[in-house]
Amino acid sequence: MAVIKANAYGHGICHVAKHSEFADAFAVARIEEALKLRASNVLKPILLLEGFNSPSDLQVLVTQNIQIVVHCEEQLLALEQAKLNMPIVVWLKIDSGMHRLGIHPNQYGDFITRLKACSNIAQPLYYMSHFSCADELDRSVTQNQLKLFLSLTHDCDGELSIAASAGLLAWKESYLDWVRPGLIMYGLSPFANSTGVDLGYRPVMTLKSLLISIRDIKTGDNVGYGEVWSSECYTKIGVVAIGYGDGYPRMTPAGTPVLLNGREVPIVGRVSMDMLTIDLGFSATDKVGDEVILWGQQLPVEKIARYIGTTAYELVSKLTSRVSMEYFK
Repeated sequence: MAVIKANAYGHGICHVAKHSEFADAFAVARIEEALKLRASNVLKPILLLEGFNSPSDLQVLVTQNIQIVVHCEEQLLALEQAKLNMPIVVWLKIDSGMHRLGIHPNQYGDFITRLKACSNIAQPLYYMSHFSCADELDRSVTQNQLKLFLSLTHDCDGELSIAASAGLLAWKESYLDWVRPGLIMYGLSPFANSTGVDLGYRPVMTLKSLLISIRDIKTGDNVGYGEVWSSECYTKIGVVAIGYGDGYPRMTPAGTPVLLNGREVPIVGRVSMDMLTIDLGFSATDKVGDEVILWGQQLPVEKIARYIGTTAYELVSKLTSRVSMEYFK
């Protein structure tokens, strides 16, 4: 089940869906994402990971053949009271330890009885949970979660799923009937101290722009809003046409690298809405119009995330519609 929520982690939800021949199903977070896929003639099963938020959505979900997660009493009541044209496929989410969404283990028996008795729900049921720390290999919490999930569902007649990207890579015993690759599907690592390249994968996304200006800077000259950076020597400053209006974070600290003509060059000054500035060095021979890579295979986004103090998940998924997307086989 390929996870393509958040515009396929910034990679383009419809394009990714149409070119993910390996996937048996897709998972999204919002009903709008599911409907967009159906409008693009994506016919494979689609699972709504957060389920439905309004009972009025149920008839649309049934009509569009979209599967749902049930994780709380309110959703179950709405299903019991609804008048649907046909049953809907339900994945019961169990809170095995993350304590975010999912029924408490003590509710399991009651929920199973009611879900199986409800004519609006297709049988058999599906069952799922989610790891909280699968990317931390030295902790026992993942094994405890898996043990709890399997102990509750050991005699069920439906299919099971608990492994997302980190589970796929590090916890083979968690594969079960369905796996849900997310970040790793795009060639990125879910682990804090490694990159997708380190793991033998190729990042799908390269984010790049152009050098649009070069200017000489004297010792003591300030660059950018707030005068937060001053040059310690004579140098050349390059201006790159990308900023937080495109999704490149405003809080990016000085020293975060970009790739220009085969070398890493540090960002200096504050990232603004449409531009950022880089220190080219006094002897630089770069030219206006040269390509600047913000992240990609030679400059992993995981590395940039560590400079900024965030994750690759956030960086790739927060790109705005102003960034044009080109696809290559």
